[in-house]
Amino acid sequence: MTRGLLLGLLVVIGYLVFEFGRIQGGYDVVDAANEREQYEVRIAGLEDEIVALEQEVALLETHREIDREAYKEVENSLTTLQAKIQEQRDAIAFYRGIVSPEDGNKGLRVQDLKLTRGKEEREFNLRLVLVQAMRHDRKVSGDVNLSVEGSQDGVEKSYAFAELLPPEANKGWAFSFRYFQDFDRQLVLPDGFTPERIRVEVRSRTRSIASIEESFAWVTSQG
Repeated sequence: MTRGLLLGLLVVIGYLVFEFGRIQGGYDVVDAANEREQYEVRIAGLEDEIVALEQEVALLETHREIDREAYKEVENSLTTLQAKIQEQRDAIAFYRGIVSPEDGNKGLRVQDLKLTRGKEEREFNLRLVLVQAMRHDRKVSGDVNLSVEGSQDGVEKSYAFAELLPPEANKGWAFSFRYFQDFDRQLVLPDGFTPERIRVEVRSRTRSIASIEESFAWVTSQG
């Protein structure tokens, strides 16, 4: 019993000596506890700030995405509007060419000829628009014939319309209209042939309305 008390007393004395030593070295248990509590409070505050900043960043990202989408929407609307305006301008110019062309010439004319590439390498799509300018008191009828001029393996060569058609295509090309008529035809160029010009002959069968013949450079555009 006495031995146990002695051991307990030694432990207490040892702890007191240890604490005395720390106090002598400037260490205060109460101050240390207070300091640790302050650090814990500061850490909790910093963690709250981090959460708040993360939420602010997320909000800013959301606003930026909304602004980006709004800008895209405005840009797309502007592009669509510009395209519609151009379509209207083209339509006005087209009908002005029928009613009152700039050169003042009456009768048949080629209003537009456009070539675009087809699905295959040697295939081309041709769009031709014929109009009757100024005179609309009667229909004009007739047929169209065209040929493509260029070079075949370095030698000048011209192909007639019928020679450039797909096998199943209709070789006839009749027209009949009062104001205008447009056509879409497909051409297949022979291997080794390089086109340079396309000659269009619009042959009228209507009395007092003259036939015309025009030549255009072979220029392809995007479909």
